Amino acid sequence: MAGRMVLYKLVVLGDGGVGKTALTIQLCLQHFVETYDPTIEDSYRKQVVIDGQPCMLEVLDTAGQEEYTALRDQWIRDGEGFVLVYSISSRSSFTRIKRFHHQIQRVKESCASSPSYPGSPLSAASPQMPVPIMLVGNKSDRVTEREVSTQEGHALSRELGCEFVEASAKNCINVEKAFYDVVRNLRRQRQQASRPAGGSSGRSRTGNGDIGGRERETTRYRRSKDGEKSKKCVVL
Repeated sequence: MAGRMVLYKLVVLGDGGVGKTALTIQLCLQHFVETYDPTIEDSYRKQVVIDGQPCMLEVLDTAGQEEYTALRDQWIRDGEGFVLVYSISSRSSFTRIKRFHHQIQRVKESCASSPSYPGSPLSAASPQMPVPIMLVGNKSDRVTEREVSTQEGHALSRELGCEFVEASAKNCINVEKAFYDVVRNLRRQRQQASRPAGGSSGRSRTGNGDIGGRERETTRYRRSKDGEKSKKCVVL
């Protein structure tokens, strides 16, 4: 249907300082953030076209610090697909990826088994489907500072059962791929989940519904340290 699009909820997770915000802003606002400003919670909405189909991406940029573990559970409950980020110049950020991945699996399994919080409609309809996750080795431009090899990234992605790409938010390399491939996986899962019900498109069973055509824009919501949210709308 012309002018209609589907909402996809993506969550960006990883250690502090690995470039989660830089990747998100490069995707949504097309510029690179040089300075590091620790994030509590930033949410962006971006209208894009992926493989000829219009989509609305809701991208949640999250805090990597340990003290936000409880908040992270809520972010994971609300998310449908995940971008797990480490820096190729930080061995410690790579080591912590398994912890973030385990938290995703734990929370999603809990959602699937809890009648009081069923999680995303996609997970509830098809609990056997794996959670779409992209492992991203960011800062690939820092060649001389590399502490994690590309081969190690591939090996970890195979171990975790997810996809992998190295990216550079600074040089805008593989930024779209990191997010768009998660959307492609979500789209395939929605289509598969719709088939047993008798045959209409996956859109009708996602619970998110179609979103009407609108002006092309990116909307940003930010949670400050005192818990208040502010909204900024950027027209592209």
